[in-house]
Amino acid sequence: MKGFLEDANYSIGLLDEGATLADVIDNCIYEHTHAGKRAFYVGDLGKLVKKNIQWQNVMAPIKPFYPVRCNSTPGVLEILGTLGVGFACSSKSEMALVQDLGISPENIIYTNPCKQASQIKYAAKAGINIMTCDNDIELKKIARNHPNAKLLLHIATEDITADEEMNMKFGTTLKNCRHLMECAKELGVQIVGVKFHVSGSCKELQTYIHAISDARCVFDMAEEFGFKMNMLDIGGGFTGSELQLEEVNHVIRPLLDVYFPKESGVNVIAEPGCYYVSSAFTLAVNIIAKKAVAYDKLLPSGVEQTRNDDEPVFTYYVNDGVYGSFASKLSEKLSTIPEVHKKYKEDEPLFASSLWGPSCDELDQIVENCLLPELSVGDWLIFDNMGSGTLGEQSTFNDYQRPLIYYMMSFSDWDEMQDAGIASDTLMKNFFFVPSCIQLSPEDRFSTAA
Repeated sequence: MKGFLEDANYSIGLLDEGATLADVIDNCIYEHTHAGKRAFYVGDLGKLVKKNIQWQNVMAPIKPFYPVRCNSTPGVLEILGTLGVGFACSSKSEMALVQDLGISPENIIYTNPCKQASQIKYAAKAGINIMTCDNDIELKKIARNHPNAKLLLHIATEDITADEEMNMKFGTTLKNCRHLMECAKELGVQIVGVKFHVSGSCKELQTYIHAISDARCVFDMAEEFGFKMNMLDIGGGFTGSELQLEEVNHVIRPLLDVYFPKESGVNVIAEPGCYYVSSAFTLAVNIIAKKAVAYDKLLPSGVEQTRNDDEPVFTYYVNDGVYGSFASKLSEKLSTIPEVHKKYKEDEPLFASSLWGPSCDELDQIVENCLLPELSVGDWLIFDNMGSGTLGEQSTFNDYQRPLIYYMMSFSDWDEMQDAGIASDTLMKNFFFVPSCIQLSPEDRFSTAA
C-alpha cells in the first residue's frame, strides 16, 4: 500500500474488531518517525460501503454517479465500482481511469461544462455518449466531434443563498432551452434529459422544488421538438450528513412522484461526491518549523491590545499545504479543526496559533487562528474529513511530496460487502490482515500489492 497516489497497485488493511482508526494512525506515525516524516492519509474504505447503504436506504431508486474529481485514488474508485456506483467524469484522464476498472460506458457521464474537442472525440471513441451542455457553442462543438452524443441540458438553479457566481457561470435559462433544442434539431444531436445542481452550502431546500419544476418544463418543451427524454440528473451538493440526505429526500420525493413517476420511464440520477469520501479520509501532517511571535507585533497599527504582552503567538509550518492536500482552502473555509496527536495535560495552557504549508508562499495558510498547546518540530497534527478535493491531483509546488495513502477496512464492513455479493476476486487480492496488537514494520504492514 505504500506508494504514490498515481500507483494503481495498492493494498487494504483488514482490521479485526479490536483495532481502530486511531491504532492505524498511531502505527503509521511510529513508522514515519523512524523512516522519514512524510504527510500521509488513512482511508477507511468501509465508510464508503456504509455511505452506499445509507444512500440506498434513503434515496433509492435514484442512482449515484460519483464525480471522479472529488477523489480519484484507486481504492476509492474500485470500491465504488464494485458497489455498482456510476461515474461522472470531467476529463479524458478521468474517463480512462474509470474505464480501466472495467466500468461500462453506460455507467459513465461526461460532465465538464467546457469540453476540449479532443476529449469529446475521445469520449466518442470510447462509447461514452451521455454528456452535459448549457450553450449553443458547446452544442455545435459536440455535434462536430461526437455524432452519437446524448445530451443533458444543464439548467441554472436559483440558489440565492449559496454561491451565486457559480450558478451564473454554468447552467442555462428556461428561455434559452428552447433555442438550444432548435439548434440540436438542426444539427441532428439528441437531447435525452436535464441536469441541475444545488450547492451543498444552500440552506434553502425550496431551491430543489424550483429546479425540479423547471426540469419538468424542459421535458414538456422537448416533446414539442420530438425529443424523447429519459434522464434527470439532480446533481451533487450532498454533504455526507444523513440528516441533510433525509431532508433533501423529504423535499424532492413528492415532486419526483408527481413530475417523473416510475411509469414515465425517466431515470433519476445524482452526483454525490463529498458525500461518499469526505469523512473516509484522515490526514496526518508533521511540523517542520516553528516561530514564536509577540502578540503585539501581529496587531495592526491603532488596534488596542486586549491580552497579555508576554503571551506568544505560535506559527507552525507543516509538510503539506494549499499546494497539496489543502488546495480547497484557496476557495473555501477549512471545515476541519486540527487535532494534536501527542497526549498533553488537560490543564496545559493553550496559545493562539496559525498553521502554514511548506512553500513559504503568503497564500499557503492552512489555519489562520486556532488554540493549541505549545508544540515542537516533529510533532504531528491530525485533520479529519479530508477525503474530498485534492486526492489524486498533482501539486505544482516543485518540492512537494504527495502524501502516502494507507487504506483500511474493518472485518464487519468487509463481511457486509461479501454478504451483498459485491466482493469481487479482483478486489479481494488487495486485502491483507492487520492484527490489532502487533506492531508491523513498514515493509510487512504496508507492502505494495503485486
